[in-house]
Amino acid sequence: MSSKGIDIAPANGKLGIVLPGMGAVSSTFIAGVEAIRKGIAKPIGSLTQMGTIRLGKRTENRVPAIKEFVPLAELNDLVLGGWDIFPDNMYEASLKAGVLEKSLIDQIKPGLESIRPWPAAFDRSYVKRLDGTHVKKAANKMELAEQVQEDMRNFREQKQLDRIVMVWCGSTEIFLKREAVHQTVESFEKGLVNNDPGIAPSMIYAYAAIKMGIPYANGAPNLSADIPALTHMAKERNVPICGKDFKTGQTLMKTILAPGLKARLIGLNGWFSTNILGNRDGEVLDDPESFKTKEESKLSVLEHILQPQHYPDLYSNYTHKVRINYYPPRGDNKEGWDNIDIFGWLGYPMQIKVDFLCRDSILAAPIVLDLALFLDLAYRCGMSGIQEWLSFYFKSPMCAPELYPEHDLFIQLMKLKNTLRYIQGEEMITHLGLEYYD
Repeated sequence: MSSKGIDIAPANGKLGIVLPGMGAVSSTFIAGVEAIRKGIAKPIGSLTQMGTIRLGKRTENRVPAIKEFVPLAELNDLVLGGWDIFPDNMYEASLKAGVLEKSLIDQIKPGLESIRPWPAAFDRSYVKRLDGTHVKKAANKMELAEQVQEDMRNFREQKQLDRIVMVWCGSTEIFLKREAVHQTVESFEKGLVNNDPGIAPSMIYAYAAIKMGIPYANGAPNLSADIPALTHMAKERNVPICGKDFKTGQTLMKTILAPGLKARLIGLNGWFSTNILGNRDGEVLDDPESFKTKEESKLSVLEHILQPQHYPDLYSNYTHKVRINYYPPRGDNKEGWDNIDIFGWLGYPMQIKVDFLCRDSILAAPIVLDLALFLDLAYRCGMSGIQEWLSFYFKSPMCAPELYPEHDLFIQLMKLKNTLRYIQGEEMITHLGLEYYD
């Protein structure tokens, strides 16, 4: 610690961002970075690029841009790569994903064509609705992890990178629970050698990253790094990690609306949520085992925000249902429909209806950018293990075992900005405000 804030290593040189899974989200993110660098689009939705942060009292009028307040890697210093089960370069992947207009993609075609995925560590038994030919072969899962590490070493050498960050953008795997193999680094490494079925591909990537000292974020609801072996390993090796499951469409709406209902002490009888989407994510979630993983992630939000144990008259007996329906005509344009049965003064019933016609990858792409830049900042600050201050970006945030996860979007944002103030030695903001009236 210095006398003010934390000593932060400078963001010199190139930052590699590696992405397991280079489908709709990754191709939209990569195309977006290319378009923004060329000045033909703006980074809408990115806190690191467009957000500001208030410092000191309101009367001081100190409101710098976040990217000017903390030393983040510049967009021009980012080098992008990753793995996929299909060999399409990012131009082809962007066209197939159907998220962005061809007229935009064509303006950045050379940059997109230059990025080709490496063969993926993939096992269809964990993602049953997908099958690809662009996959690694190995005697066991430890060998797969070593091949992933070799890809990153080659990438670092060929592109002359100073640092690397990994952000999982792959599919939702089947539902897994923590088992004996997940408890210690020793049991996990033994499991890798013995092809233990409790070790899914996302865990192989997380292990490979942490082992190399590379920060890791998990954008899917998979257990991935959220097991004792890997959280312990990340802490020991001074590697920042975070997850799980990008907070994009319907759950984003829940974490905006539910805190408002709770703030006004409006009761809840039921919340029914259904989605239709037609992208690769929708196809994967058509499998009941993958849906179970996603359902667990989406269902946990309301209970933690509403805290029925503290408000039994308001929230002890509500019904919460979540459905996801694969509907190919929609492509990436997801529709999330919510029916919310609430009650107010004297128990009188009311309803809220929400129909969110969102674009899943458009909402996810800026999250990938922010997580990569903030994890790199955390790494240069010497912050290790679970980065709970990045809960803002996740449906099912990782946290210490003895804590409950914070889901309230506004508390999450306060936590994130106060962390930035803390590392720069600025005063925490409480919003008390009494000092203005003394």
